[in-house]
Amino acid sequence: MAVYSGRGLHGQTVEAIAAMIFSGECREGDSLDVVALQERLGVSSTALREAMKVLTAKGLIAARPKLGTYVRPRSDWNLLDGDVIRWKFAGRPDHGFLRDLHELRSIVEPPVASLAALRRTPEQLEELQAALARMAEAGEAGEPAAVVEADLRFHRALLAAGGNELLVRMEVVMGAGLAGRDRLVHGSHDSDDPVPSHRAVLDAIRTGDAAAAEAAMRELLAKAWSDVERLHLEAE
Repeated sequence: MAVYSGRGLHGQTVEAIAAMIFSGECREGDSLDVVALQERLGVSSTALREAMKVLTAKGLIAARPKLGTYVRPRSDWNLLDGDVIRWKFAGRPDHGFLRDLHELRSIVEPPVASLAALRRTPEQLEELQAALARMAEAGEAGEPAAVVEADLRFHRALLAAGGNELLVRMEVVMGAGLAGRDRLVHGSHDSDDPVPSHRAVLDAIRTGDAAAAEAAMRELLAKAWSDVERLHLEAE
């Protein structure tokens, strides 16, 4: 799969075209005028071509013989790609997408918490504790962006503590989705303190209680979804 660093002219070109797609400016099935794009973005044909390769690999665009480049149907997009998830949140994250993310987390994270209670190493426990401490510190300081980063750190550490190499790979998907969801929730003025629910998970993992760890994670996710539902109702 084509990749990019997210920096420099190449990365900026990828980000700009992705923003056009996820904002709705370029809709599914729309043709992309390559010449107009090159002029609008002020890039060379080589830079634009390389950016197109990245977006093609992610399932967002394709080329048709004699018809040119177009935006592919959403059903073709690689929604398990971290960048695609990030772009989705930067654009217009719909309620259905947030629900899908919640369901994915509900399938993955409670069993991972159970495994972590049985398999975590002392070093992994320390990382979970450090992430929770940073989350509490950032919350008290009124730093929502730092709360989001600490939350991501906690859940990445949780996946690692589960001791399953395949589940660790879910970090790409879970991390991007969780970051987008957290920015929506923790950026609101009346968001709840996330520390107690995370501490319950950590305490169960620390004592090696797999059932309690799984239950605590399910409660954490239920609370997380109620926060999303509340914001959705407020936006209506």
